Amino acid sequence: MSSPATTSTDPRLSAHTTLRLGGPARRIVRAEGPADVVEAVGAADAAGERVLLVGGGSNLVVADAGFGGTAVLLAGRGIELDRDGDDVLLTADAGEDWDEVVAASVAEGLGGLECLSGIPGRTGATPVQNVGAYGVEVADLLVDVDLYDRRTRTVREHVPASQLGLAYRTSVLKGNDDAVVLRVRFRLRGDGRSAPIRYAELARTLGVEPESRVDPAAAREAVLGLRRGKGMVLDAADHDTWSAGSFFTNPILDAADAPQVEGLAAWPAGDGKVKLSAAGLIQNAGFGRGHAGPGGHVSLSTRHVLALTHRGGGSTADLLGLAREVRDGVAARFGVTLRPEPVLVGCSI
Repeated sequence: MSSPATTSTDPRLSAHTTLRLGGPARRIVRAEGPADVVEAVGAADAAGERVLLVGGGSNLVVADAGFGGTAVLLAGRGIELDRDGDDVLLTADAGEDWDEVVAASVAEGLGGLECLSGIPGRTGATPVQNVGAYGVEVADLLVDVDLYDRRTRTVREHVPASQLGLAYRTSVLKGNDDAVVLRVRFRLRGDGRSAPIRYAELARTLGVEPESRVDPAAAREAVLGLRRGKGMVLDAADHDTWSAGSFFTNPILDAADAPQVEGLAAWPAGDGKVKLSAAGLIQNAGFGRGHAGPGGHVSLSTRHVLALTHRGGGSTADLLGLAREVRDGVAARFGVTLRPEPVLVGCSI
């Protein structure tokens, strides 16, 4: 049984986001498990307060004015494995650190999640964003989720992944406050081999052909190495990791409307559409690595242009100013409007 939810005396949301930005919440409650989440959210709803769910804070951009409601910190822990031969069902509480879930699966010799190593945040956020990296996304592995339905004040167990509208970096849960993820379940491989290696850069790093399956531990280490090289593994001493990850999603356009830019990476997206590299558009619009924003307190990462980083002493307003500069520069150059990937709380670009 989980311990009772506790209220924090420190209301600063900047202490709970990887950007280290954001004003105070009216109240912060730490929920140690699914029952605590239901209790905390239900109590806030009954009091007519707004609710902000905070996991690792790796995908949040919070306004300098803060959040005028209850912030619920997801801190519950719990991983279970149900084996049926080489078919393994992994269940994790929403508050589990995501990379620890991946590491635990790899330590058990399970394949599937290894390419999602090093992604910061809590497990409950992964289906909301349909998190993906290095050729794998949550939609490939997710079986179902348990949800707290705030409209009916009931827990809905085993809601199939097929009902979540999982698409590129989104789902029906994103931007929708009606449901709260309590648990997630993934179908993994128990044969000691990874998911097929589909991402060319990762295949080259591993020295294998695309679609090969390898030792999950080897794939995890390769992914972590690649992410560290891009400043995408959290390190308090490295300002390139003071970010919300990739700030802009890769735009998906009708192929006929896509700008023709020499060397710009593009991938077929079905139904006559094409997905363009947001990083390539940003670079070709004249924004290089380390491009500084207002006062030099924020900048594009010194390792790649897709992350907007906080260099210390800055504000959310500074970050949003840089985001607008990049968005407007790309729109002016190519007629393509980049969309933010993080959740913007009390602010916009």
